[in-house]
Amino acid sequence: MSAPSPAALRARTAVYAAFVLNGFTFACWVSRIPSVRDTLGLSPGRLSLLLLALSVGSVVAMPLAGAVVLRIGRSRTVLAGAATVALGTSLVALAVDGLRSAPLAALGLLLQGAGTASWDVAMNVEGTVVERRLDRAIMSRFHAGYSFGTVVAAGVGVGLLAVGVPTWAHLLAAAALALGGALVATRAFLPDEAPSEQASRGGIPLRRAWTEPRTLLIGVMVLGMAFVEGTANDWLAVGLVDGHGVSHSVGVAGFAVFVTCMTVGRLLGPVVLARWPRVAVLRACAALAVVGVLVFVLSPSVVGAVAGAALWGVGAALGFPVGMTAAADEEVNAAVRVSVVSSVGYTAFLAGPPVLGFLADHVGVLDAVTAAAVMSALALAVSGAAAPHHAGVELGRGKVSS
Repeated sequence: MSAPSPAALRARTAVYAAFVLNGFTFACWVSRIPSVRDTLGLSPGRLSLLLLALSVGSVVAMPLAGAVVLRIGRSRTVLAGAATVALGTSLVALAVDGLRSAPLAALGLLLQGAGTASWDVAMNVEGTVVERRLDRAIMSRFHAGYSFGTVVAAGVGVGLLAVGVPTWAHLLAAAALALGGALVATRAFLPDEAPSEQASRGGIPLRRAWTEPRTLLIGVMVLGMAFVEGTANDWLAVGLVDGHGVSHSVGVAGFAVFVTCMTVGRLLGPVVLARWPRVAVLRACAALAVVGVLVFVLSPSVVGAVAGAALWGVGAALGFPVGMTAAADEEVNAAVRVSVVSSVGYTAFLAGPPVLGFLADHVGVLDAVTAAAVMSALALAVSGAAAPHHAGVELGRGKVSS
C-alpha cells in the first residue's frame, strides 16, 4: 500500500480539530447550565423546556444536513454550522446576562442545535473520506477527539467559574473560538466532488436514502448504541447515588470511569477494527454493553457496580463511529446516508432523557437504567446490517465484501 498523501494527513489533523472544537463548544454551554438556570430563575420544568430547544434544533437540521453537504460541500457546511453555533451561542449570552430573556435564550439554543447538527454531519462525512484516503478505520479516534474536547471544556468551565468569569464572556469566547477554529481547520479539508460528478457516478437523492433498508437498520443500530451512551451521560451517576447509596462525589467518579473507558475504547478502535471484521466488533461491543449495564444494576457492591460502568463504557465506545463508517461505504452517497443514520441515531439523545425519567418515576432510577441493556440488545440484533457494502471494501483489512 502506498504512503498516505500529505493532503490526506493534513485533512486527518483538520478533522480531529473539527471534532475537538465541536465537543468543546457544546460542553462550554453545558458547563454554564446551572448559572443560566439561576440567572433566569428557571424551575426544573422551564429549564427542561429551554434545553429541549437545543435538541429540537438538532433533530430538525440533521435530516437536511446531507443535502446541504451535497450542495455546498463538506468544508462550507462545517463553516456554516460553526457560524450558526457562534450566532446561537452569542444570542444565549445576550439573553442571559443582558436581556434576561428565556425566549431569546431558547432561540439561541435552537440555532446552536441546528448549527451543531450540520457541523456534526459534515465533519463525519469528511472523516469517512479521510478514512478511505488512508485506508484505515479511524472514525472512532475522531469521536474520541470530541470526547476530549468536552473534557477540556468542562475543566475550563470549572476554572472560569472559580475565578468569577461571567457567563456572557465565557459563551462569547466559545463562539469566537468555534468560528475561528472552523475557519482554520476547514482550509485543510479534502476537495469536494462537483454535484455533476456525483450524479454521473450514481449518487442518490436524500429521500431515497430514507427508504434503504440497510441504511435504516444501521441507523437503528446507532440509535441503540446512542441510547446506551446517553443513558450513562444522564443517569449513571444518579443511579450510583440513588441505587447504590454512594455520595455524590463517588457517583461522579463512577461516571468518570465510564467516560474514561469509552474514550480509551475509541482510541483503540482502529487497532481492533484492523484485526477483526466490523460486524464482529460491533456485536462484541453491544454484548459487552448489555453485560456492563446488567452488572451495574444488579451488583450488590459499589465496586461491582463501578466495574459494570467500566464494561458499559467499553461496550458503548464504537457503535456510533463505526455506524458512520458503515453508512459511508460508498463515497458518492456518503453524505446522504450519514445524514439519515445520524438523524435516526440522534433521536436517542432527544427521546432518551424523558423516557428514562418516566421509567424512573415508576420503578426507580436503577431499574430504569436496564432500558439501556434492552437497546444494546436491539443494536446487537441488527448490527449485521453494518457489513461492508457490496460495492466497497472493509477499510484497513483489504477484504472485498461479498
